[in-house]
Amino acid sequence: MIIPKDAIIAEEKIRDYLLVPLEEDDKSEFLSLGGYRREDYWELVRDIRDQLLPAEAEFQDDRRHGPLYAHYGVLKGPNGIRLGVRMIWIVNLLDEIRFVTLVPDKKYLS
Repeated sequence: MIIPKDAIIAEEKIRDYLLVPLEEDDKSEFLSLGGYRREDYWELVRDIRDQLLPAEAEFQDDRRHGPLYAHYGVLKGPNGIRLGVRMIWIVNLLDEIRFVTLVPDKKYLS
C-alpha cells in the first residue's frame, strides 16, 4: 500500500506525544538527537511529509479500527543528523490513512 503525501498526521500526536518526554516508550530523546523540539513540532510534520512520503508500506496487522501498515525511512533532522525510523499507519473505518506512531530504528543513526 502506498502512504500518500497527504495522509493524516494529527499535529497533537507529534506535539503532545512524540516530542514530550515520557517515563515509558519515550521517543522525544531519540528525536531530539536530530534537532526536533516540541516548540517546533511542525518541522517533524514537514519532514515526515517531505522526506518519507509517499512511501510503500507493508501490512502488519488487523486491528479493531483497521489494518496497520509500516515502512522504514531515514529522517534528516534540522541539525543534519540522520535518524532511522519505522512509521506506523492505520487505514481507519472511514478509509482514511492516519499516522499512528514513529518507532526509532537506531541502526540508521548517523
